Amino acid sequence: MSKLRMGLALGCAATSLVAAAPASAQFFLRSHDYHGEEVTGTEANLGQVLPGATPVELRAAMAWNLRAALNVAALQCQFEPTLLTRENYNAVLLDHKDELAGVWQTLTKYFTRTSKTPRDGQNALDQFGTRTYSNFATVSAQLNFCQTASEIGRDAVFAPRGGFGPLALSRIRELRNSLTPYGEQHFQRYLGRDYASKPRFDPICWNKKGEWVTKKCGAFAWPPAAPTTVAATAKGTETAQR
Repeated sequence: MSKLRMGLALGCAATSLVAAAPASAQFFLRSHDYHGEEVTGTEANLGQVLPGATPVELRAAMAWNLRAALNVAALQCQFEPTLLTRENYNAVLLDHKDELAGVWQTLTKYFTRTSKTPRDGQNALDQFGTRTYSNFATVSAQLNFCQTASEIGRDAVFAPRGGFGPLALSRIRELRNSLTPYGEQHFQRYLGRDYASKPRFDPICWNKKGEWVTKKCGAFAWPPAAPTTVAATAKGTETAQR
C-alpha cells in the first residue's frame, strides 16, 4: 500500500473514531449523570401543581416547563457561546411554533376552567408562567444546568414536528435534576479543610535551631498532599462497565 493510500486510510479511521465519540464537555472531564425517568406530569418536584388537570393538560404543562427552561438557558448561558443555548431556543420557537401555540391554548383553557372568573383565570395563567420561568433560575448549579439545557435544546431542534411534547416528558426530569450542583466526576477537585491549614507554631514543637521536634509533636505533615485519586463515582462507573 502506498504512503498516500495508507495516510488516507488512517485519516478516515481517525475521522470515524471522532464521529463516534461523544462531544467533549465544556466544563468537566466527566459531568454528573442527571438522567431521569420519563414522566406523566403527576410526579412530584416537576414544577407547579395543577389540581384537577387532565392528562392532556399535564402534558401541556410539561412542554411549557421545557420551553421555559430553554428560554432561561438562552438568557443565562450566553457566557459559553459553544453551548448554543440561544440559537437552539430560537430554532425551537420557529420549528415547533404550532405545537407550542397549542400547548399555551391548552393551559389557558385549564386556568379558565378552574378559576371563578375569566380575570382570575388570566391572573393564574400569568402567575403560572412567571413561576415556571423563575423555577429554573440557578446560580450554584449554573454550569450543570446550562450544559444539560444545551444537550436537550439540541435534541429539541432535531425533534420532528409534534415531537416537542414527548421530548419534554422524557427529558424534563433530567433538566430538573440539573438544578442540583455537582462538580468534576472523574478527578477530585475540591478544597478540603487541610488546604487552608497552617503548620503548628507551638514553641514546644521547634528547637533553638528552628528544627521540628518529631518526638514532641509527631511527624511534620505539612503542607498536605493534594488528592490525585479518581473520584469514587468514576471508579464505580468504570467497574460497572467492565
